[in-house]
Amino acid sequence: MERQTKVAPWKFAVLLILTTFVMGIAFPVGKMGLAYAPPFFLMGIRYVLAGGLLAIFAGRRPRPKGKMSWLQVAVIGLCQTAGVMGFCYYSMHWITASESSIITFMSPLLVIVLGAVLLRNQYRARQWIGVIIGFIGVISTLGFQLRLQGGIVLGLAGALCFAAATLLIKRWGAGLDAIVLAAYQMLFGGVILLLLSGMTERPAMVLTPASIGILLVLVILCSIVQFSVWFYLLGQGDPAKTSSFLFLVPFFGVLSSWLLLGEQIRWYVGVGGALIGVGIYLVNGGGQRVKAKEAAKVREGAVI
Repeated sequence: MERQTKVAPWKFAVLLILTTFVMGIAFPVGKMGLAYAPPFFLMGIRYVLAGGLLAIFAGRRPRPKGKMSWLQVAVIGLCQTAGVMGFCYYSMHWITASESSIITFMSPLLVIVLGAVLLRNQYRARQWIGVIIGFIGVISTLGFQLRLQGGIVLGLAGALCFAAATLLIKRWGAGLDAIVLAAYQMLFGGVILLLLSGMTERPAMVLTPASIGILLVLVILCSIVQFSVWFYLLGQGDPAKTSSFLFLVPFFGVLSSWLLLGEQIRWYVGVGGALIGVGIYLVNGGGQRVKAKEAAKVREGAVI
């Protein structure tokens, strides 16, 4: 049975727009932060601070029980925080914030692919057409050239991590408090990023009023608010359909990168973003296919 939204539709829509807007502006703000600190260190500090503060705020909420639950939170943090943010922010050494946001948030298309390959989910033809159109959109975003240079490969790896995290949250998140999950997955992911920074970078940050302001925006708005609202929405509505609205993130990412960084919006980037949006709309058009006989049995069971 499809999960029904527990909040008013207008409130759900407002929260969706809020969290996707915050996700979008995190790309240009994060790129601005790279002028003051290397990517793994910047993201590590961001998420250790955000996760620690949110964990204190959620101190009275029910924590995960048992080693397996804590392991699940750690794995989600590895994918959602360390994987997604580590890859996408590192990618911005080679590609623009606009391109990184578009590539990273093709993840709803990858949810379909991973769901079919790993979980053997069945999807409608319309959804597979959406996946194909979406991938054409990615190629368009890259200027119709499959140039697998470093930034693009890292952006695709970030999208893959995001898709994996979505499936894991759908599978494990029901038994976890959304705020607690958001806090501790950020904390785990942030620690992993700091360890990576210590092994691969010079972990240091230039402290100026501008860099402190950027860090505060990343910690409070783009981490605590973003993840708390996002995990709340995943718990309130169907995760697959909720995640399909991530196509709004590249729109906000491209727009805010133009406003904050002065990045030029090339025509093929706009076309690619539009095609990815169409693809995700088609993917959102139907859930997993249920055979008629099975649906009939469900109805008969409900009557009995």
